[in-house]
Amino acid sequence: MILGVYWYYRFPEGLYDFKYFRFLNGFGGHVNNPAQLQARICVQNTGNFLSAVKILKSKYRMAYLTIKTSGNQLLIETGDYNLFDYHFQLVSEIEQLLENENATLADHEIPFHLETRYDFDADWEGIDDKNKHNFIQLVGSDFKKYNAENFSLRIDCHLSLPLKKNFINDLTEACHQENISVFYYYDYEKDDFVNLMLFFTNGRQTKEHLQIVNIHSFGNRVQSIAGKYAVKYKHKKGLESYPANGPHVQLITDEEMII
Repeated sequence: MILGVYWYYRFPEGLYDFKYFRFLNGFGGHVNNPAQLQARICVQNTGNFLSAVKILKSKYRMAYLTIKTSGNQLLIETGDYNLFDYHFQLVSEIEQLLENENATLADHEIPFHLETRYDFDADWEGIDDKNKHNFIQLVGSDFKKYNAENFSLRIDCHLSLPLKKNFINDLTEACHQENISVFYYYDYEKDDFVNLMLFFTNGRQTKEHLQIVNIHSFGNRVQSIAGKYAVKYKHKKGLESYPANGPHVQLITDEEMII
């Protein structure tokens, strides 16, 4: 699974600027429709463009791409429930191909009569693994800089207060081993125990550095560490003991888009 900075509801303003593509936000939550990047354009030589796109797409195997033709008009779409920098990089390179073909924008109001459809699938084999332990939650964030959101793993737990420091240190080491580069937490300390709300994620996910996290493997490692420190999952006592102190940052990258 890919954790990290993504966009779903809003365009990454200040990071990307497209001439041909428009951003169609997701709505209704991730169980409904994905966000999309879509272009409707006219090109003089459809064959040349499709050949170039096929070569380009081979470098972005984890993004789907659909191209529909109607005469010399093309409707190009890519999207997902989490649009990472990876997707925007793909579109940036498609824009350059369109520039090379002297493409022009087509009118979205004119009916599009589908003639041919080309589907370039996403290859998620062995990557889109949501097999996780019950104590791990998959969570999004509110909006950060550039309208960024973040996809993270969250674990709520409590343990004896004197064991907290060593527990956190062991979790930090586990992050290094499991391809996780962001770890921060909130806490509430009371008497002899501490409630913790732990977050694990990554930063911006690009073609040059796409981080894959096996959340089941990470959960196994956390479970082993939790056993060592007699950690109990969920929080102790009621809302008055909610871990609101923080964030305490252990590992971070792209902080302005995460914290």
